[in-house]
Amino acid sequence: MTTMTEASVREFKMPDVGEGLTEAEILKWYVKAGDTVTDGQVVCEVETAKAAVELPIPYDGVVRELRFPEGTTVDVGTAIIAVDVAGGAPAAPETPAEAPEASAAPDASEAPEKKPEGRQPVLVGYGVAASSTKRRPRKGPEVPVQQASVAIQTELNGHGPASTSPAATSPAATVQPRPLAKPPVRKLAKDLGVDLTTVTPSGPDGIITREDVHAAATPAAAPAPLVAQAPVTAPVAPTASYDAARETRIPVKGVRKATAAAMVGSAFTAPHVTEFVTVDVTRTLKLVEELKQDKDLQGLRVNPLLLIAKALLVAIKRNPDINASWDEANQEIVLKHYVNLGIAAATPRGLIVPNIKDAHTKTLPQLAESLGELVATAKEGRTSPAAMQGGTVTITNVGVFGVDTGTPILPPGEAAILAVGAIKLQPWVHKGKVKPRQVTTLALSFDHRLVDGELGSKVLADVAAVLEQPKKLITWA
Repeated sequence: MTTMTEASVREFKMPDVGEGLTEAEILKWYVKAGDTVTDGQVVCEVETAKAAVELPIPYDGVVRELRFPEGTTVDVGTAIIAVDVAGGAPAAPETPAEAPEASAAPDASEAPEKKPEGRQPVLVGYGVAASSTKRRPRKGPEVPVQQASVAIQTELNGHGPASTSPAATSPAATVQPRPLAKPPVRKLAKDLGVDLTTVTPSGPDGIITREDVHAAATPAAAPAPLVAQAPVTAPVAPTASYDAARETRIPVKGVRKATAAAMVGSAFTAPHVTEFVTVDVTRTLKLVEELKQDKDLQGLRVNPLLLIAKALLVAIKRNPDINASWDEANQEIVLKHYVNLGIAAATPRGLIVPNIKDAHTKTLPQLAESLGELVATAKEGRTSPAAMQGGTVTITNVGVFGVDTGTPILPPGEAAILAVGAIKLQPWVHKGKVKPRQVTTLALSFDHRLVDGELGSKVLADVAAVLEQPKKLITWA
């Protein structure tokens, strides 16, 4: 949404992607003050907690001001760039300043007559949607409030601490304010069984932080003896011992921060079980080489991962109950009649798990094409948030790093994840004789609440059987 600050100047605000995100970091500006921009031109790249995306400007004009420098984390709904749509000479170029409050929109009482709402910019891949973001209250002299409900609504919208004025405690203010916390913090509280209304906030403006939730989830320590009740100064030691010349501290944010929270939530919510099998994949590797020469697969990404993915899809078809999720709120198992196949990918910004939608419906060439696009997009850091939503089962190929296998953690909401180890030439008993064969170890982690040992074992055994005898892709498909 845009607002008018002058007759011809429009502000472009940090858009809301509709995925529960509240902020994004400006990674790179592609324009500067004085540049001419056109409708649809990408002006900057931002990183949310889920992905890095490019933001296009929704109108023509000349850049008047960049409101924030690169590296600044900005709340959704905050103006980040001002554009003169009349194309006039820009004001003197200004260096983006870290002053979010200075760029806040005027109060409703000071705003000019409301203009017809125009095109609303949103993140790439999401289409136009009405933003629910409300203005932050301006700092400065307090504006008189006519009704206590206004103060309450401000608190409910998450833009300020609950008022302690008499109005807030009057009979009109009987609604219990909702605790202030960002969506990842609310999810953590739900996973740990913590009631946010009982948590004491320590963040700015009364916002509940992850540390507050963890503190509330930790049982209170037993009272110490009276002689030991003096103030403890030990926690100061880590800060004092920090050696800037020999240590580097890297802020945890964006994709890496979101991944860390998801992995902690999954590890301490779903009871993990991991099973292993070592299998001779010599025939699969021979088939890969033959497929590379197939004209129907020319120009496509053909490698062992392609056939491993196909083997897992066949195993899921034979054992559909593995393709499910656990609904804690309703105490139900949700069976999925579609397979969105996730592929774990290591990127410079951290681990992401984009997925191939409806992978179970794809032919081998279509699956190869989808895998190639997924990997290329992830390496370029262009994976969209939508591509990482709705996964049902995942493959992580740790073998590319030369390791034999691992015990992977389930992506949140999924019942199983398959880890593929390095494929190595090893001595193997084949047709009664010890011969060098191409061997790998597979590991399947699953949620033991909805997948028992029998089901997990059948799925892993079927994957191994297909990789050992690829002809089962025909007989079992």
